[in-house]
Amino acid sequence: MPTPDGPGDLLVVGAGVIGLATAWRVAARGATVTVADPAPGSGACHVAAGMLTPVSEVTYGEEPLLRLGLASRDRYPAFVAELEEVSGRRTGYRGDGVLQVAFDSDDLAFLEELRRFQQSLGLTVEALSGRECRRLEPMLAPSVRGGLLAAEDGSIDPRRLTAALLAAVEKEGVRIVRRRATHLLVEHDRAAGVRLEDGEELRADMVLLAAGAWSSDLQGLPEGVVPQVRPVKGQVLRLRSKIPFLERTTRGVVRGSSIYLVPREDGELVVGATQEEMGFDTTVTAGGLWQLLRDARELLPGVTELEFTEVSAGLRPGSPDNAPVLGASALPGLFLATGHFRNGVLLTPITADVMAEILVDGTVPPEAAPFTADRFAGEARA
Repeated sequence: MPTPDGPGDLLVVGAGVIGLATAWRVAARGATVTVADPAPGSGACHVAAGMLTPVSEVTYGEEPLLRLGLASRDRYPAFVAELEEVSGRRTGYRGDGVLQVAFDSDDLAFLEELRRFQQSLGLTVEALSGRECRRLEPMLAPSVRGGLLAAEDGSIDPRRLTAALLAAVEKEGVRIVRRRATHLLVEHDRAAGVRLEDGEELRADMVLLAAGAWSSDLQGLPEGVVPQVRPVKGQVLRLRSKIPFLERTTRGVVRGSSIYLVPREDGELVVGATQEEMGFDTTVTAGGLWQLLRDARELLPGVTELEFTEVSAGLRPGSPDNAPVLGASALPGLFLATGHFRNGVLLTPITADVMAEILVDGTVPPEAAPFTADRFAGEARA
């Protein structure tokens, strides 16, 4: 725990973007940091498309999460500039807006309702006709009825982001232990470290659980300390074009179904994503791929001419209310940064800053107050 002489030692369980970014920020403030993960960057962030879309994906009843997402999105330019300078690696960050389009009249009515909700929250979006949408993205089908432009939303390449974070933490002296943490060590009613899969024990003053969908599976967690985090499957398709196919991230509503297409500067196009409550199943299914290609082709007929490069499935970490869990747990010495669901990449900068303040200074920033673990009091279980 923090002491008058400086921050204590920190052990981070999980090396996705949340765990790595937090390790980077905490190490930069003088702590000795160790990260335990058998395959850093291979979880949800390896599959994620990397959309930074708090405005485009705003949902009824989630205004606190919207505010957190907006604050994190707005930190991205400075966060990326610092990270790229420290690591010497590009992250593929783009802040050039997100276009959301409607396939038919019912889909357009949905977007119009969404626009009214967005504007009621003070969010800036621009309604576009079908012709205006095609002026921005010429590959869109003539049948597209209209859309919305969220000019301040954007995207980043999570795989490049992870590589940059790994380089940054190594430069800060963070130790990476490439083995799985299987058991939480509790001594004198306090988290004291973890036991690894090979029996070795790692000890620290503070343990941060940032293991994504596996955060509830660490053995030795006292009952009620960690809210149940469930895996939510998403299948993603990756294509490649020799010439630019889309100028910006494009989300679509096709007969009520949502789809997104995220272009990369190297010609890759990420198409996703399904959302399936299937437990720890990462099977890629014909039905999932068919759904993605069917809806993508309705919006962008030329997509079927692109080179197929990869298909994968990842597991998003969903908390009981699908919002992140940030801060101290009921067990002294154990801290949580998990449950980010669809927003892990978006919330990376603010989560790292919030957790650094909690871990080093012992204070909870106002923006994190709605997302502490005690909101699940009486419901959480190990």
